[in-house]
Amino acid sequence: MFVGIAVLLVGAYLLGSVNPALMVARFRGVDIREVGSGNPGASNVLRALGKGPAATVYLLDLLKGFVPALVGLLIWSSEAGAVAGLGAVIGHCYPIYHRFRGGKGVATAGGALLAVSPPVMLIMVLVYAITLKLWKISAVGSLVVAVVSIPALWITGQEGATVAWFTSMMLLIIYRHRSNLSRISSGTENRF
Repeated sequence: MFVGIAVLLVGAYLLGSVNPALMVARFRGVDIREVGSGNPGASNVLRALGKGPAATVYLLDLLKGFVPALVGLLIWSSEAGAVAGLGAVIGHCYPIYHRFRGGKGVATAGGALLAVSPPVMLIMVLVYAITLKLWKISAVGSLVVAVVSIPALWITGQEGATVAWFTSMMLLIIYRHRSNLSRISSGTENRF
């Protein structure tokens, strides 16, 4: 079992390292790292290229987390699903194919959450939508979801080890938003 989960973790990392934002933007003749916030993720693609390309990036980023987490869940357990999801998020944030310079991991974590706990993912979509409507800042929505998802996993009955792996994932997402936190505190963060 340990070897199988280790192989799944490495595979999830490699899949997570594929960056759809870079590919979609490049197809449109844009280096997404050179426009907007410079972040190779769906929010920056939305600002730079519009809704269609952003939706494509979001869906592909979501699938990067969903597929390995679902494999781990179906073969082993929710804990294995969370481990695989963490591997995909680490790959998204620190991709081997792009000199370890990646995105923030929110959509990929959402995919892992969708696989392991669909009710919590539904709640997080609502929390994000409400937060975005109130503050008009994507990073605020992402940070609120990262924090709120952990008690939501506990409340819905996930095992402690699964919650611990998701906590690691959400702490990484919060860490990846440190520049956003600085801009939010100074009032210069991008708004929708």
